[in-house]
Amino acid sequence: MSWDFELLVEPYGGVSEGPAWDGSGLLFTQIHACRIMRWDPAKRACTIYRENTNYTNGLMFDPEGRLYGCCGGGRSVVRFEPDGGVTVLADRYEGKRLNLPNDLAIDLQGRIWFTDPWYEGAAGEWSKTQDLKELDHDSVYRLDPQPDGAWSITRVTFDTTRPNGLLFSLDHRTLYVAQSGRLPEEKRELRAYPVKDDGTLGDYEVLHDFGPHRGIDGMVLDTEGCIVATAGSTDSGPGPMIYVFSPTGEILEQHPVPCYKPTNCTFGDEDLETLYVTSIEGHLFRARTERQGRLLYPKIGD
Repeated sequence: MSWDFELLVEPYGGVSEGPAWDGSGLLFTQIHACRIMRWDPAKRACTIYRENTNYTNGLMFDPEGRLYGCCGGGRSVVRFEPDGGVTVLADRYEGKRLNLPNDLAIDLQGRIWFTDPWYEGAAGEWSKTQDLKELDHDSVYRLDPQPDGAWSITRVTFDTTRPNGLLFSLDHRTLYVAQSGRLPEEKRELRAYPVKDDGTLGDYEVLHDFGPHRGIDGMVLDTEGCIVATAGSTDSGPGPMIYVFSPTGEILEQHPVPCYKPTNCTFGDEDLETLYVTSIEGHLFRARTERQGRLLYPKIGD
């Protein structure tokens, strides 16, 4: 059954990203406008939720409903406080500035995992070249909360180039990572890394290889453990698409999206059966599905 995508918000001239359902509405980032927007399905209205977000990309709520983001302009991972403040959790690794933090996932212990690629232009003019890049790698990291309120940072991948979306399996024993290179020599793969008891990652398995075509940007899990992901473009291959992968990488469904490049997606509405999708042009779409999202917050019944 095909999904019918309804346009909710017109393109604004920059990238939209980071969809996160807050229980009654959808937050998403307009990266190049440096703001977080909120779509209210009851009022069918979109309003500014927060401004001056410094090119924030990915957003995610932890199980307690606290909002975290990947701040590209600040080259940091942050928590957005209810009083309007911003707390920086990490902005350096081994004394060097992070690249351009992109997307994040939070586990049951409250640890924050994030990708740190360098996508040229993701944080405005200064980021269009790699002149200010301090690290010689694009990696995935884990942030562990400390008793004093600080966060320790640990590098967990040593084999990624421009990692993008990331997602935990139902049992949190596998971390799915979108290896999303832009250059011909960079791979575009959906990878599954086993999560060890000590918080490190084992050797990955390639669940799907996109070959020369645009790989996965963002993804979300459903209650069956399937991976619902945005990938592709009008430039080549199957086109702009929502893919539904089984936990072992089998393509179960493909749903074309009416845009140039879909960027990210999450489930929302009261039953968590509506998929919200952002795009490289700045759209916000939604489609009713036959699937239900598995979110850390809010869970069905909360």
